Amino acid sequence: MLCLSKELQSNTNRMAQFQEVMRQQLESSMYADLEKLLSTAKGAEAEVSKKDFEGFRKLFHRFLQVKGPSVEWSKINRPPEDSIQPYDKIKAKGLPDNIADSLNKLVVVKLNGGLGTSMGCKGPKSLISVRNENTFLDLTVQQIEHLNKTYNADVPLVLMNSFNTNDDTKKILQKYRHHRVKIHTFNQSRYPRINKESLLPVAKDMAMTGENADVWYPPGHGDIYASFYNSGLLEQLIAEGKEYIFVSNIDNLGATVDLYILNHLVSQPNGKRCEFIMEVTDKTRADVKGGTLIQYDGKLRLLEIAQVPKAHVDEFKSVTKFKIFNTNNLWISLSAIKRLQEQNAMDMEIIVNPKTLDGGLNVIQLETAVGAAIKCFENALGINVPRSRFLPVKTTSDLLLVMSNLYSLEAGCLTMSERREFPTTPHVKLGSSFTKVQEYLTRFESIPDMLELDHLTVSGDVTFGKHVSLKGTVIIIANHGDRIDIPAGSMLENKIVSGNLRILDH
Repeated sequence: MLCLSKELQSNTNRMAQFQEVMRQQLESSMYADLEKLLSTAKGAEAEVSKKDFEGFRKLFHRFLQVKGPSVEWSKINRPPEDSIQPYDKIKAKGLPDNIADSLNKLVVVKLNGGLGTSMGCKGPKSLISVRNENTFLDLTVQQIEHLNKTYNADVPLVLMNSFNTNDDTKKILQKYRHHRVKIHTFNQSRYPRINKESLLPVAKDMAMTGENADVWYPPGHGDIYASFYNSGLLEQLIAEGKEYIFVSNIDNLGATVDLYILNHLVSQPNGKRCEFIMEVTDKTRADVKGGTLIQYDGKLRLLEIAQVPKAHVDEFKSVTKFKIFNTNNLWISLSAIKRLQEQNAMDMEIIVNPKTLDGGLNVIQLETAVGAAIKCFENALGINVPRSRFLPVKTTSDLLLVMSNLYSLEAGCLTMSERREFPTTPHVKLGSSFTKVQEYLTRFESIPDMLELDHLTVSGDVTFGKHVSLKGTVIIIANHGDRIDIPAGSMLENKIVSGNLRILDH
């Protein structure tokens, strides 16, 4: 029995040694391929790509080291009571007379790396019109300009672009030259997609067109720390006296500068300065996949669904156990980012994102999430904010809500109409005929009155005339081959409409 035990141990050791050798060979092959790619870069691109690839090498090295899930389920605890503060408690402190001093320490950063392809649009998503011909970017500029004018402050806007959005965004920035907002940009890194079988780059050179068009990717918003630092902009803003950034997705129309949260940050005593605040909000059935805050190894930590062992996914989705989710509205200390970058101490879990290229090749992308770095910062805190601070526009169903009379628009900010009796947002589900923005717009002669709507489901070939009013629960289903035209001036309250309804001109 003892001999068998020794033999098993010996076999285990040999297997571990073999795996280590294979890992080292794979890493050497990857580094050799990256050097070949770099040799094809020209001019300024070579220096930028070199920095990008340094980050990619670190990520790839960590990817090869990872064994099993990144969390042990038994070690997960609920965060301590004082680590997630209710927003009302933060707001109750009020505001100081010199709020401009606090604003002058702030920088607004918008994550602007995404394209509008999921909504059928070309170019950056931030350039899609969402309300009264205003784009996401227009609304952001209006919000910050209003702050700067109202408080005589100097809050700059920083856009983190990707190689997909940078050129188009920079062209459009010309139109804001006379607005009272300084606008800076920097680019996310450009990483090579990896062949799923060989675990080596698909790219053959640094070109981004032709057969190389889809072999690169921006590595998730967790890349903000390294790319912001590498751009030199972080250092510049610190030199200008800036202390905190407020980071959010540009398509979250609820993510406006909150003066109470800002005041909470800047009024902390020096020894207990909070370096990271994550805005969370109460989870509903629609948010079951959203990341949540946990206590793990004595630190506040973000737990994403991708990290959850399969046996515990249902538990993770439970609204009773994990009651809050991450809105990705984050307040982060600039000096802390600088310190962690220089100490090489920014530790974020790797997200392995599988993709299939147009030619059928299976690849993987190694990504990170900005919120995952919360465990690296001192005195990190969650604030449970109202749902109104989470208003993302990911689909045309979301777009219908923000274009409707449910919201009023003032100084770039959308707020729920006072005429709506209950503060919850209606559940809207538009079918595949509405997926693309252009097609969606042709199906509404005007946006319906939705002030008293609870639930709307639309499926099939459906169009809406002018001045339609929707109340309660409305379900409209046109079967395949049928079409439903909702007549102008119709009022539908708690109605199911199905079959074929054509309004013909005569």
